[in-house]
Amino acid sequence: MRYSPFVERISGESVSAWDIHYAAVEARGRGEDVIVLSVGDPDFATASAICETAVDALRAGDTHYTHVLGRPALREAIAAKQSRLQGIAVHANNVALVAGAQNGLFATSLCLFSQGDEVLVPEPMYLTYEACIHASGARIATIEQPAANGFRLTRAALEKAITAKTRGIALATPCNPTGNVYSREELELVAEVAREHDLWVISDEVYGQITYDQPHLSIASLPGMAERTVVLNSLSKTHAMTGWRVGWVVAPTALVGHLDNLLLCMLYGLPGFIQEAAVKALELDDEVVSDARTVYRRRRDLVVAGLGGITDLDCRVPQAGMFMLVDVRRTGLSSMDFAWQLFRATGVSVLDAQAFGASAEGFVRISFTVADDTLKDACQRIAGFVEGLRANR
Repeated sequence: MRYSPFVERISGESVSAWDIHYAAVEARGRGEDVIVLSVGDPDFATASAICETAVDALRAGDTHYTHVLGRPALREAIAAKQSRLQGIAVHANNVALVAGAQNGLFATSLCLFSQGDEVLVPEPMYLTYEACIHASGARIATIEQPAANGFRLTRAALEKAITAKTRGIALATPCNPTGNVYSREELELVAEVAREHDLWVISDEVYGQITYDQPHLSIASLPGMAERTVVLNSLSKTHAMTGWRVGWVVAPTALVGHLDNLLLCMLYGLPGFIQEAAVKALELDDEVVSDARTVYRRRRDLVVAGLGGITDLDCRVPQAGMFMLVDVRRTGLSSMDFAWQLFRATGVSVLDAQAFGASAEGFVRISFTVADDTLKDACQRIAGFVEGLRANR
């Protein structure tokens, strides 16, 4: 039997990077002594008040069809939140509810881009960006952000990537996997190029509230950018709600109208009881996010303390998020071999960061999504593994 060429556009080599994570999860399921640091799924539960709201809504019979774009009360709450985060007025008619930010990227790409278009994406980039954008028939043109420059964006690299086919720029700030927060100067550079070449900007700001030292700034707040910027956000990371699949798109009203038509076919609205829980989550926003930020900052510092003094490792301390990139090149192993040998020797799973782009070759990504004592244990196992490699050289 034959399949559509579409199935090739939504696959990619980076998918194999998850093999080690799946192997670790299966081993843990068999009762083996495994520590999973290969995924960004918070270990703490969703706040009880949010869960109770969902349960109450279920018991009240909230199990029917809902508004495709989201209930008005939820869209208004999201608009209020985004107005604070973006520093500009966001209205409910600028909001479309989606099943997670990646679903938002997928749907947005289908509405903005077409066959033969190119979308610039700074790398390292999140694994599914390629598939989400390629689904539209567009192609990704990566912008190099080398490790030697701290994975930072430069004007030369951005301008070098632009062609006559360029139709958009997609970026994540804060960035998964680097943990970098784009500076005002970097965002102004992107904005200048977008205005000059009449480009869309898709800004993934899922980690925007989990910053440590440098505050998050949305590119939508810069002059002339609100009308050409699509912001993606969700409750997954900030509110420990990855499994609830609550995300949203903030966009010009015309694009929201197109998303309405597309989401009618894709989702037909998120479950009502989940939307009620999301409203409660936004009511508790500052409290819940502050607690999460405190936890991740503490764990970030714990990993730096545990691995920072190891000669053959170089920890790139993140400015935000729940991940850290660690340079393993001095061990003499490729990042893929390091990850697999570490897992087989110690039971600790980390992700080969090369899957996020060639710029991250030689790095692995470590997540802070296990309890503090478990994370300390993992760091000790990693340290012992690296010391063993050094002794055998």
